[in-house]
Amino acid sequence: MKLIFVRHGDPDYKNDALTEQGIKEAKLLVPRMKGIIAQEYYVSPFGRAKQTAKLALEGSGIEPVELWWLREFDYKVRRLDCSGEGHVPWDWMPVDWTVVDDLYDAEKWSEHPVFTQADIAGHYRETTEALDAFLKEHGYARDGRMYRALAPNNDTLVFFCHFGLTSLVLAHLLGISPMILWQGFIAAPTSVTTIVTEERREGEVQWRCIGYGDTSHLYAAGMEPGFSGRFCECYTNKDQRH
Repeated sequence: MKLIFVRHGDPDYKNDALTEQGIKEAKLLVPRMKGIIAQEYYVSPFGRAKQTAKLALEGSGIEPVELWWLREFDYKVRRLDCSGEGHVPWDWMPVDWTVVDDLYDAEKWSEHPVFTQADIAGHYRETTEALDAFLKEHGYARDGRMYRALAPNNDTLVFFCHFGLTSLVLAHLLGISPMILWQGFIAAPTSVTTIVTEERREGEVQWRCIGYGDTSHLYAAGMEPGFSGRFCECYTNKDQRH
């Protein structure tokens, strides 16, 4: 089985929609989507993901199915260096999280006070249990850190969703702390991430990422990937987010 995650285009978070740049980016996905032979398409309930899917699938007649658990994992936490709440779980200053060994641990990462105050473990469990139930319906049942192939298949499923959520899903499937993906990787707007099953022994399955954050459709059109989700390359770059 192959799972393809498409991040929404450049976002207008205030209105949960796409910016003009995001609309252009999403339209550049059209030939990319035409080249994918997929059995099923799904979309987040958030407007920016829905708008991206509509533009990317234009003319195909495909209507993706909405799944609640594809929503952005944007439950708010209280960051260590700020007063009050209002930050997404992955918006940490590096100096605060890199000194905490447990945040690198696949089992202990959610036990940090920043996360326990917002019941991030509960939200994570709710999301990943829904993911595993979905995968079981499609032939793969979680068994410890691996999966069992109940009905192995070569289907391709496409999901239009979000960076934070995709990082969480990959972390669950690969058995690592989502902090590694949230902090060390970035999937640019309309980027494509692909993960596949490997069944080297009959019935025993692990997942492997074969492509992360691919934006070749943008480069092919002469467009640089958007900056959304990134921070300044140099502190003196005042036009970039700090």
